[in-house]
Amino acid sequence: MGCPCDQSNSNSIGRGFDGCSSSPAGGAFALTVNSEIGAVLAVMRRNVRWGVNYMAEDDQLEHSLIHSFKELRKKIFMWQSRWKTVNPVLYLKPFLDVIQSDETGAPITGVALSSVYKILTLEVIDLDSVNVDEAFQLIVDAVTSCRFEVTDPGSEEVVLVKILQVLLACMKNKASVKLSNQHVCNIVNTCFRVVHQASSKGELLQRIARHTMHELVRCIFTCLSNFDNLEKAYTQAGSSHVNNEVGTHDENHIFASKLEDNGHANLESDDKTTPDGVGHDSGDASEEKVDVNVVVPGQDKVIAQAGGDRMSEPYGVPCVVEIFQFLCSLLNVVETTGVSSKSDSIAYDEDVPLFALGLINSAIEVCGSSIQHHPKLLVLIQDDLFFNLTRFGLSTSPLILSVVCSIVLNLYHHLRIKLKLQLEAFISSVLLRIAKSKYGASYQQQEVAMETLVDLCRQPTFMSEMYVNYDCDISCSNVFEDLANLLSKSAFPVNRPLSAMHFLALDGICAMIHGMAERISSDSPSSQQASISLTGYQSFWRLRCDNYDNPDEWVPFVHKTKFIKRKLMIGAEHFNRDPKKGLEYLQEVHLLPEKLDPESVACFFRFTLGLDKIHVGDYLGSHDEFCIQVLHEFARTFDFEGMNLDIALRVFLETFKLPGESQKIQRVLEAFAERYYEQSPHILCDKDAALVLSYSIILLNTDQHNAQVKKKMTEEDFIRNNRRINGGNDLPAEYLSELYHSISENEIRMTPEQATGSPTMTASHWVGLMHKSKQTAAFISCDSRGQLDRDMFAILSGPTIAALSVVLDNVVQEDALQTCISGFLCVAKIAASYHFNDLLNDLVVSLCKFTTLMLPLYGEESVIMLGDDTKARIATEAVFTIATRYGDYIRSSWKNIVDCVLSLHKIGLLPARLASDATDDLELPFDPEKVKPDLTSSPSPLKLVSSTSRKSSSLIGRFSQLLYFDAEEPAPQPSEEELAARQVCLEMVQKCQINSIFSESKFLQGDSLSQLVQALISAAGRSDKGINFEEDEETAIFCLELLIAVTLNNRDRIMLLWQGVYEHITNVVQSAVMPCTLVEKAVFGLLRICQRLLPYKENLTDELLKSLQLVLKLDARVADAYCEPITQEVMRLVKANAMQIRSHAGWRTITALLSITARHPEASEVGFETLEFIMADSAHLLPANYVLCINAARQFAESRVGNVDRSIKSLDLMSGSFVCLVRWSSKTNEALGEETASRMKQDIGEMWLRLVQGVSRICLDPREEVRNHAILMLQKSLTGVDGIDLVNELWLQCFDQVILTLLDDLLEIAKESSPKDYRNMEGSLVLSLKLLSKVFLHLLQRISQLSTFSKLWLEVLSRFEGYMKVKFRGKRCEKIHEIVPELLKNTLLVMKTSGILVPDDDNLEGSLWQLTWLHVKNIAPSLQLEIFPANETKQLQSNNTETGGS
Repeated sequence: MGCPCDQSNSNSIGRGFDGCSSSPAGGAFALTVNSEIGAVLAVMRRNVRWGVNYMAEDDQLEHSLIHSFKELRKKIFMWQSRWKTVNPVLYLKPFLDVIQSDETGAPITGVALSSVYKILTLEVIDLDSVNVDEAFQLIVDAVTSCRFEVTDPGSEEVVLVKILQVLLACMKNKASVKLSNQHVCNIVNTCFRVVHQASSKGELLQRIARHTMHELVRCIFTCLSNFDNLEKAYTQAGSSHVNNEVGTHDENHIFASKLEDNGHANLESDDKTTPDGVGHDSGDASEEKVDVNVVVPGQDKVIAQAGGDRMSEPYGVPCVVEIFQFLCSLLNVVETTGVSSKSDSIAYDEDVPLFALGLINSAIEVCGSSIQHHPKLLVLIQDDLFFNLTRFGLSTSPLILSVVCSIVLNLYHHLRIKLKLQLEAFISSVLLRIAKSKYGASYQQQEVAMETLVDLCRQPTFMSEMYVNYDCDISCSNVFEDLANLLSKSAFPVNRPLSAMHFLALDGICAMIHGMAERISSDSPSSQQASISLTGYQSFWRLRCDNYDNPDEWVPFVHKTKFIKRKLMIGAEHFNRDPKKGLEYLQEVHLLPEKLDPESVACFFRFTLGLDKIHVGDYLGSHDEFCIQVLHEFARTFDFEGMNLDIALRVFLETFKLPGESQKIQRVLEAFAERYYEQSPHILCDKDAALVLSYSIILLNTDQHNAQVKKKMTEEDFIRNNRRINGGNDLPAEYLSELYHSISENEIRMTPEQATGSPTMTASHWVGLMHKSKQTAAFISCDSRGQLDRDMFAILSGPTIAALSVVLDNVVQEDALQTCISGFLCVAKIAASYHFNDLLNDLVVSLCKFTTLMLPLYGEESVIMLGDDTKARIATEAVFTIATRYGDYIRSSWKNIVDCVLSLHKIGLLPARLASDATDDLELPFDPEKVKPDLTSSPSPLKLVSSTSRKSSSLIGRFSQLLYFDAEEPAPQPSEEELAARQVCLEMVQKCQINSIFSESKFLQGDSLSQLVQALISAAGRSDKGINFEEDEETAIFCLELLIAVTLNNRDRIMLLWQGVYEHITNVVQSAVMPCTLVEKAVFGLLRICQRLLPYKENLTDELLKSLQLVLKLDARVADAYCEPITQEVMRLVKANAMQIRSHAGWRTITALLSITARHPEASEVGFETLEFIMADSAHLLPANYVLCINAARQFAESRVGNVDRSIKSLDLMSGSFVCLVRWSSKTNEALGEETASRMKQDIGEMWLRLVQGVSRICLDPREEVRNHAILMLQKSLTGVDGIDLVNELWLQCFDQVILTLLDDLLEIAKESSPKDYRNMEGSLVLSLKLLSKVFLHLLQRISQLSTFSKLWLEVLSRFEGYMKVKFRGKRCEKIHEIVPELLKNTLLVMKTSGILVPDDDNLEGSLWQLTWLHVKNIAPSLQLEIFPANETKQLQSNNTETGGS
């Protein structure tokens, strides 16, 4: 075209002023305009019509268009210094004249349009320009009325593109704010007409035109947020474009319809012969004149009706409303084509609606939530747009459905608080209906619907808002529950492979679950929901929340409404089976009063979903007086104000099925007519007129829509049938005609659909919905705190786990596997957070099935299978992730988790020692790296080693070891495949962190910990019943190790576990008849538990030590095999915890264990070391363990396993313990209370007696050194009692039971035993005699006062006498014969000196004096004279006689 601007910008649709890097100014503007003048003139001169013959005559005149350009060129450079003060009209008018001229061809018009486009984009005109508003309006007027001659199709398309460019540039220019509402509407109208014309032209023009239309809509609607909200004044200026009435859509969109008609055709053409002057002679040519004038006849009138004078104001809300209404009107084309009766899908040409929907979507995208501030726009969306969306949503075209869903998604995001019931209707009647494949939708439609549902589920608050606003609203359907069930069922691959639909449904489920999981935090609401109960009757339909913005108020409110809704649903089920029982149930739960009243029953029928509408109709039509009252109350629940009669009747009959009996119909319609006339008395004169007309409408409905009626009623018939019904007058014909057409075109369904399911959204349904929207509760916006997630999860969890399990079972792709596992983990997190323990257990059980670890294992083959099975490995990781994260809430499924652990152990993927206890500093926790270097070794399970090194003392044990070493063969080398599989599995095990389950068990809740322990015990018990003894024993050992580790890690809660752990160890120990690793682990585990817990649990010391009595019950062979290591563990226990052991029962167990070792060749040394630790220096001797230690020491002293020195040390320990008795005796004086002191003295005396008794037993030992040392120690114990306050009776008991008995026993041994068995008994007898003498003399002063002294003294003399008679090898013992007289003499001398033994009268028989010498004569006859010479005896007797006489 000869214009650089045209070359560069011909295809720049949508490039406004932003497309230029800089804007010229001053002289540069003049140059720009001058350049464009030259471009236009150049093209015009190429045409013969515009060319000039330069002849000599001066009378040749130029055409006015060319002349105006030349005149402008003369002035243009004069304005460059004051450009902003120049009226833009002056330099625009020549260009605009060319555009509007019907004489110019397409090339000239195109160049002129390009020039205007350039002036606009370079901002030659801006807001600072004078008269800018007039200039812009002239541009719009000129371009929208552009006319040109078409010489070829290509040039025509170029001009149309230029028109689109200029109009879009006008709107994008900053000065566009000066355009009026009327001009903006004209721009949109023109662009739409170009879009329509482009449908018969090239593909490029079509795309450019549609793109420009979208840009234009975005440009206009983007400004909505900046417009002042003047809609109130606008609404008052004219009537509303939209209302709730069916059959008035055409009236509501008069302007839109006219725009549409204008857009479909208005091309004017005529034939004209014109010379083209371009390389051709003059001739005839057919040219087409194109007119894109968009001024529609009558348009100004319509706009004036709609907005009055506001259409001439600068553009704002009015034009936005008009444009949006125009876009909505484009969807009404469906009404002329009808709906298919088979599939309820819409049949039409999808091009125009698809384009209109796209524009609507663009508008909503850019203006967003600003719409809610403009009531007129909001009403359009709530009514017309959404009704059409619900109908187009059922289109057979996936494209239409996709765009509709995009619009709904945007509307949900921006306007959901204003579209509560509309969103419910779309989701229920479109998305859920299509997604359920049983309604005949194509796979593509189902996929689009499912994608939309999933996109909605991905919105952070969508599911919460669905539950709160619908499931918890008694008058709404359970959208959340329906959606959850749909997604779950859609994820199930029933008898077919997985498809994209299944994965879509899975994504939706996971989106919901992920959303809930993300909302869980430390400040999440309490998992416990307050119980709700209705203690008295409440009018449930009147329940309202005072503040829907405050969660503290609306959360309890929706909890209550959900509770009521559940009860109402149950009541509805009862009512559908038996209306009477249904009402009785509702009375029981306080939702109806004890004495039924009409209002409450009517509201139950009106606001409860799920009722059988046939039963409702029969009840309302009943002749019973109460039912008639209910009927009238039921009618009063409707608001018919402002509704046409047919609309009101539709709304009324939607709620129940009109009964078939004429009398019932009469009663129902009477109640309806009364209510309608009460609220809409404008046309009808009384309620009788309303009743008759209602009857007439029902008859008309039957006539028009009953297939059996062949001859249909005409409009004239209907009008004629209703003459004089309005109080004797006729109703307006227009009114009756409107009713006739409404009924003819839209049937009143006399059998309304039940509330359940997904009903088709008919016009009648929509009217009822809009009516209901006036009364519905406000839409509650939820935040991210998840106040109701617990309730939602209770509904969602079951279907979710089922769906995830089924999909996981059928899927093989790793990304799908990860999706399923991620879903499982989220479910676990939520279940744990809200304490759904049973659900968590079910989830773990379900997951464990996918690990393949529950199946029979076959060694290395199982490792290879596990290494190749991605699903099994991922599931295994998930199971242990749940166990480590949410173990607090796991109960019965610990059994399955433990089984998985055991399976991994059996195939050699776990070390023998999986978990160490918290106090074990010597053993490191589980480190998977330790297992890795063993890849080349045998794949058999790792052998458990004893925690205590020991030498086998059992012949059977040694023999078994020899057999094992002899039979052992080199393990085969694993293959590359085995190594790779094992490496993969070990990496998996490392990720599982199985060790933490047991090592961190101290953090588990008590119930969970108990179940874990029980699972370990149960698993170990099952292994005892297996067939493979070796494998089962390893399993039992492994379980036992874990059990002990868990016990030690929970020392603060030991009593929670102790009973079960001890019983298990008891069963193991008592069932063992031969040494084996299992019983070894059990015994040492028990000892280890005691070792670790005693320092921390003083109150459990006795209980723990009592458990060690189990060791005493070991089979003799088992005890023999493990005696030494057991003793070593006991020694460690005693050395570490001696201070904590205070009770007699505890020490009894310890000393019993030590006593056993006294005769064990390998354990006795350790046992004695332990006893020595206790008794040495009386370090740990207590009254509670004194006698026990004495007895143990005695057993070591008597034992001949060790050397003599050990026996002697034992005796020393016994003798040294005497110091304790002295110390305790001294403390007796400090005891408070006489009774306490007496008891302490008695106890000390008893312990002393047990000491000397124990030592006396060793005095009979066959070994000379031991025997003699024992006698000496006994003597020491008997004579060193000065620090102990012993009663006389105790001494007498000691003489009788210890000293005298010892002498008798020694004498008996000397007489009867062989000298080989008892060497040098002579020395022992001598020592015993010395002991007797020293002890007697030591106690002489004390015991001489006793009444039994004579008896005791005679017993002593008899022992002396008996010893004198003893013979060895037939000979008497010289030592005894020497020592006895000497000892006796010393004793007699002391008795003499003490005045105990004195002569008495010869006549006194049985006196001590006589008895003494009677025995002494048998021992040493001369002793009497030596001690008591005759003269001295007489003197003593004389003195005694005098003393007695006096």
